[in-house]
Amino acid sequence: MHTRQSSSSQLRFVGVPRTKKSDPLAPPVDTMLLTEQPLAKKWKNMWIRTITTLLMVGTFFAILASGHLFVILMVIAIQTLVYSEVIEIAQVPAREKNMRWYRTMSWYFLVAATYFLYGESIIYYFQEILLVDAFLLPFATHHRFISFTLYVIGFVFFVVNLQKGLYKRQLAQFGWMHMALLLIVFQCHFIVDNVLEGLIWLVLPASLVICNDIFAYVCGFFWGRTQLIQLSPKKTVEGFVGAWICTLVFGFLWASFLMRFDYMVCPVKNLSTSAWSAVSCEPKNPVFTAVPWELSQNWSSLLSKITGRHVTEVWIAPIQLHALVMACFASLIAPFGGFFASGVKRAFKIKDFGQSIPGHGGWTDRMDCQFLMGLFSYMYYQSFIKTHTASVGSVLATIVNNLSLGDQLELLERILTYFVNQGILDSSVLKKCGTSALTKQAKQMFEQRF
Repeated sequence: MHTRQSSSSQLRFVGVPRTKKSDPLAPPVDTMLLTEQPLAKKWKNMWIRTITTLLMVGTFFAILASGHLFVILMVIAIQTLVYSEVIEIAQVPAREKNMRWYRTMSWYFLVAATYFLYGESIIYYFQEILLVDAFLLPFATHHRFISFTLYVIGFVFFVVNLQKGLYKRQLAQFGWMHMALLLIVFQCHFIVDNVLEGLIWLVLPASLVICNDIFAYVCGFFWGRTQLIQLSPKKTVEGFVGAWICTLVFGFLWASFLMRFDYMVCPVKNLSTSAWSAVSCEPKNPVFTAVPWELSQNWSSLLSKITGRHVTEVWIAPIQLHALVMACFASLIAPFGGFFASGVKRAFKIKDFGQSIPGHGGWTDRMDCQFLMGLFSYMYYQSFIKTHTASVGSVLATIVNNLSLGDQLELLERILTYFVNQGILDSSVLKKCGTSALTKQAKQMFEQRF
């Protein structure tokens, strides 16, 4: 009798029907391996997942072709949807306990965090635009202080609304909000940075996760026998290993294809750029340039037998090898983002984070691995791939933030003199340069300072 009661409570926890009414001890359908589920149910779920996956992939590529701005807006939209699903988990107990302003504060902190993080990216990548605009310059210069002020306002508002008898619950909700901001908004910020460094740093990692997820499902569907982890009962060792091998092959080939398009590999210079724009960047990052790799004698003999020609070297671009590293992370580490999400769902006794995507659950169920993969891609790119060179924006930021007005005017005069001496500009430009060209207001300010 004790066994039956504990099994029944477990079923209520998972929230799914049993396989057969005649077998009260049968495990829930959604905790069974795919190979153990009824054949009709397996194929129905597979077709639903296939159709929705194709629709999502098609929409993704349509947005990708529309340009960097639409890709960034897509990331922000997904971030908002995922944050909404995660916050909704804690919204139910907050409503039951009559906690005031919980939802309002949740969205306020999302806006404040988004303003700070995405503002940092915009200032870094578009300094040459922001630092020469009279209206935007104060926002760029004092961005962090403005962001801090926004956060303090929210913090004070939270403290003022603490209710007697609910302190522990409200502080738990406050911590839940910040965890959601850290795991969702913070990681999405780095995904946007990847987009601005070049679309390939979004498309390649995201595609690797999608490929791994598809082949983990397919391999588990046909050959899965051994459960991989208790947190996610459907995951199998066979699916895990099979997906890893398939993702390695896909990553090498997919990187080889993407590196051929300037639209994919060039850092963003104009947010209005689309797939139909003329895009070029010279010099390109050397990671996209194929170089010869000398083969060992054994590999040379093997390839010579296969091709019928004497092969002593192969041409491989470094990005193809980096793609293998990313494929390993997407296959071996990124799935733990999904396992973490499974742990959260079990802690709150829910089956999925939402039902917005048929066959997949909510947006959080689809993006749990993508967030972790996006953060890894940013760290890996910054550590091993990015070429650090001076840009117009970085030089301009140094001038605006570190030189006095007099030094800035002297620098302007020397640059113009250089162009005149090189025959690029007419010497007449020097006649109205420096302090003589200042406006009346600027002259007064200049005289007061100097």
